[in-house]
Amino acid sequence: MSANLLSGFFLSVLLVQAAVVCAQEAPAVAIIIDDMGNHQAQGFAALELPGAVTYAFLPYTPYAAALAEKAHALGKEVMLHLPMDAHEGNALGPGALTLHMTETKFKQTLWDDLNAVPHISGLNNHMGSLLTQHPGAMGWIMQLLSEEWPGLYFIDSRTTRDTVAQHIATEYSVPTTRRDVFLDNEPLADAIEKQFSLLLKLARQQGFAVGIGHPYPQTVQVLQRVVKNLKSENIRLISASAMIKLQQRRKSWPEPSSPLLKVAKSSKQ
Repeated sequence: MSANLLSGFFLSVLLVQAAVVCAQEAPAVAIIIDDMGNHQAQGFAALELPGAVTYAFLPYTPYAAALAEKAHALGKEVMLHLPMDAHEGNALGPGALTLHMTETKFKQTLWDDLNAVPHISGLNNHMGSLLTQHPGAMGWIMQLLSEEWPGLYFIDSRTTRDTVAQHIATEYSVPTTRRDVFLDNEPLADAIEKQFSLLLKLARQQGFAVGIGHPYPQTVQVLQRVVKNLKSENIRLISASAMIKLQQRRKSWPEPSSPLLKVAKSSKQ
């Protein structure tokens, strides 16, 4: 058997083995609750959601630090919900990143924001329909994360179709993924349940899906009920960081482990 045929055979075996492992894994969803920190009672109610729900806190909000500490104590994953420039000109709140900032001011603001919420594992954008379209601004974010905060991930909330955030994160080797479904753009129980069903549908189709909601009473009430049914639906609830690792594993190809596999790889170029 020639070297190319043999290398192709070994590569096929590895890919089949990887496919079998993926097929054996139940579909997974990650649920992120944004806008945490403004309301104490709503925040504590949201933290009572069962399972590996992830919570994203706005910097400098009245209850962000205390609620983040509580989330961490409960074993929940904590994120920074980073305010960014929006097309609509909405009020962004303190700690916002805007296009008119110099690079020095921009990075210092980001650094301070990252320090404003304890125990963060990553961050996602709050609003940002304007800023996430700009490669230069997103490059400043990813450069700082890559060089000064290695290990933090970035989740693109996708508040605009024209976002480049996930692409730029990948260029800087920042762990990243994206939002698939907003759960409560329409904060009514029936609408939230419909969006949650869409999240599960996408998870079954893709093997994974990311949903973002907010600590609205209606959202928490719905999630309290439907999250408990995930096990019977054969769907896993995992943290945001676990979701990124899952996606990386499923999308990655086997690393060359022998000269034969290296030949097979180069022969496709």
